[in-house]
Amino acid sequence: MAGTVSAAAAAPLLASRAKAETPIGAQPKLRQPVVTSLRINKQAYELSLDTRTSLLDALRDHIGLTGTKKGCDHGQCGACTVLVDGKRVLSCLSFAVMNDGKEVTTIEGLSSPDGKLHPMQQAFIDHDGFQCGYCTPGQIMSAIGCVNEGHAGSEDDIREYMSGNICRCAAYPNIVAAVLQARGETRGA
Repeated sequence: MAGTVSAAAAAPLLASRAKAETPIGAQPKLRQPVVTSLRINKQAYELSLDTRTSLLDALRDHIGLTGTKKGCDHGQCGACTVLVDGKRVLSCLSFAVMNDGKEVTTIEGLSSPDGKLHPMQQAFIDHDGFQCGYCTPGQIMSAIGCVNEGHAGSEDDIREYMSGNICRCAAYPNIVAAVLQARGETRGA
């Protein structure tokens, strides 16, 4: 008979329909905030965050560290680069809860307490490694990571390992010169 459904075939359909009709208040709370402990620029933070909160949004919107920039929000421009346990991370692609207990360094955490700039920051100034400045925090953080990872041996290496950081103003030659200047002082700094 056409249009007839057996009882065995109808059971899953009826169960899913019953589940869909469950009142909202009776469903488990799927988006409960999670307490996340982050160490950012050598300072401890305890945040109650939705598990979907990116590290970038936690830094900018929950802590107020706006030096890390939101560019594409898809991991394609590098403007949001920070260091997590000393390694480069695109903070727009990393959930804050994934970094629980880790050391996060942003552009705000580079200068010394007396205001002296990090050698890479100074090199970017010395070589005019920025124009509009929007990408500069991500460029500097990536440059530090590039040096610490051992990828700054030559201009070609620097270009290759910094290629994930886009500068719309095209200050690339100046950025390479800045990395070359600061690489000796940056290792391990």
